Amino acid sequence: MADPKEPEKGAVELSTPNAAPSTGTMSTRRLRSEDYNDYSSTDVTPEGSPPGGMNGFGHPESYQRFGETNGTTWYETLIHLLKGNIGTGLLGLPLAVKNAGILLGPVSLLVMGIVAVHCMGILVKCAHHFCHRFQKQFVDYGGAVVHGLESIPNAWLRTHAVWGRRIVGLFLIVTQLGFCCVYFVFLADNLKQVISAANGTTNDCNSNRTVVMTPTMDSRLYMLSLLPFVVLLTFIQNLKVLSIFSMLANVAMLVSLIVIYQYIVRDIPDPSNLPLAAAWKTYPLFFGTAIFAFEGIGVVLPLENKMKNPQQFPVILYVGMTIVTILYISLSVLGYLRFGADIQASITLNLPNCWLYQAVKLLFSIGIFFTYAVQFYVPAEIIIPPLVARVSERWGWVVNLLLRVALVSVTCVLAILIPRLDLVISLVGSISSSALALIFPPLLEIATYYTEGLHPIIIAKDIAISLFGFVGFVVGTYEALVELVAPAPAVVNATRIRVQ
Repeated sequence: MADPKEPEKGAVELSTPNAAPSTGTMSTRRLRSEDYNDYSSTDVTPEGSPPGGMNGFGHPESYQRFGETNGTTWYETLIHLLKGNIGTGLLGLPLAVKNAGILLGPVSLLVMGIVAVHCMGILVKCAHHFCHRFQKQFVDYGGAVVHGLESIPNAWLRTHAVWGRRIVGLFLIVTQLGFCCVYFVFLADNLKQVISAANGTTNDCNSNRTVVMTPTMDSRLYMLSLLPFVVLLTFIQNLKVLSIFSMLANVAMLVSLIVIYQYIVRDIPDPSNLPLAAAWKTYPLFFGTAIFAFEGIGVVLPLENKMKNPQQFPVILYVGMTIVTILYISLSVLGYLRFGADIQASITLNLPNCWLYQAVKLLFSIGIFFTYAVQFYVPAEIIIPPLVARVSERWGWVVNLLLRVALVSVTCVLAILIPRLDLVISLVGSISSSALALIFPPLLEIATYYTEGLHPIIIAKDIAISLFGFVGFVVGTYEALVELVAPAPAVVNATRIRVQ
């Protein structure tokens, strides 16, 4: 059986360039958060952790580290935690609240936030447990699943435990490439709206007039037009260079969010006509979008491994995720209150047709464009190196570039086939994010502690969370596919002509 601590072939070099991120900046959004292979070669690692019982992360006084001095501070860790959970999914949450209802939506977001944080805690606790049991420096997400499967009584699962890492890797690849598909659709929708309204764009941002849109090409043609530029961007394979672009991207998105907030808090109409709970048929779409936004569970282990004082991590996790949940709920509720039934797949598409807000759309689009390369880095480093290793060194760089072109083209083609941003987000969230964030961690807790004695209430809780995630996975995927086959005409029209 393969050593579960050993990273998968093709991903072993991930942490070397990743060890020097731009300090104090909101750099790569999900690179470290979802690169579970990065855990296995980080410079800042726990030397061994106690089991911590069933109700916590472990005793801080017994959580030892090596004597490195270049670990991240609590502030830097908090910033990375925030950027690991905040991205394009945030902009789709107002529509998600519409799919759930003005009351049911934020309540559901709060519950999902609590469950997501709890699952993050489960993952950290299980990783600590295996570090202590096997006297390892650290255990990544895939390694924890491997050790969990090796701990259960079933002989067949113990024999095939190595598949735990492979399954985690598969969902990681699907998630990351799904993000890339979302980026293509987001860029096309926003660029199309900016160009279509260019002739009617004014300096008066208080005007609420309807603008006649200039006919322009289909959004799918915009995706094809962007493809060569995205391909060239992914040819940059040095994370130090990518971190510069990522820093600029996050600054652009932060400024855009501030401008969006200052607009939606003004002139909120009477919300009495908004339904408290939407039709149950649309709730699975809410689930997919919400779990897409909350899917940052992979961030906890690499961030903890990079800290100078890992004893502070539990507090940072709860504080950071509280901030994330408040941000999600506030933007989603305010956005839905502000635009009501006219809310679109991305709240940027609802902004007025003046130069200030057109600049916001462009700023966010620039940020998403550069973030594509960062998101693409992880699946590329998992998929490409094993294939390049099969050819001679002379042709290795050619095969490398051709594979990058092929992978980017696949994400572009998938985006063209599913050109609706809300459904792409919901589909990616339902298929892959629900597994990584909700299904696996509770099952991992059962596998880890079952033979050591686990209270029936905890077993029932874990089964309930996993079932919730599995039902969301099945129903959310089904409803998204149904919408794709027969999209609602009203929704399509709204996304094309509703401009303030």
